[in-house]
Amino acid sequence: MPLMDDKTREDVRNLLSDLTGPVKLLMFTQEFECQYCRETHQIIEEVAELSDKVTVEIRDFVEDEALAKELNIDKIPAIAVLGENDTDYGIRFFGIPSGYEFMSLLEAIKLVSKGELQLTDETKAFLDSLEGPLHLQVFVTPTCPYCPRAVMLAHQLAYASDKVRGDMIEANEYPHLAMRYQVMGVPRTVINEEAFVEGAVPEHMLLHKLQEAVA
Repeated sequence: MPLMDDKTREDVRNLLSDLTGPVKLLMFTQEFECQYCRETHQIIEEVAELSDKVTVEIRDFVEDEALAKELNIDKIPAIAVLGENDTDYGIRFFGIPSGYEFMSLLEAIKLVSKGELQLTDETKAFLDSLEGPLHLQVFVTPTCPYCPRAVMLAHQLAYASDKVRGDMIEANEYPHLAMRYQVMGVPRTVINEEAFVEGAVPEHMLLHKLQEAVA
């Protein structure tokens, strides 16, 4: 049974109608599927059916351990959004991209396909100055209307710099991580394991936190 109704399918088809470059949704699952692995697989297959620019590749988390480690995939379900020639921009989804996070998935596809950044010059200059890696983990839930804004910003930063990785993490699916990072509300963005940002803050506020974290 399809997860998307006819209206949603048409809306998604229209949203993806202007894609320019190819996008691969590389998903990691396993033989004994995790919670929501099957649904996550179905979501990305249904999306790929609506655009000839989007393809899906499924890998086994255990059998393809080397590739998983190369892509910093340490939990499932996981989706890496890759560009032309499998270019990796560090854009990740851990957990099912459902509810409000479905839009985050669609926007990530558009970003990788079209390469249209919406970052300020100040943010771009900061990214150009990075000397070490910057890891952003954005904890979300599917029912949070503010979470996609935080996820999309993290993905924009990841796309703009090969030193940045932006992860969406569905908090309910990884309670041990939610507890580890003291996620009491969402969105909560964890910066390099140590710094935190609460809420879907504007770009300039996140930039200030990033500058503090790498100082």
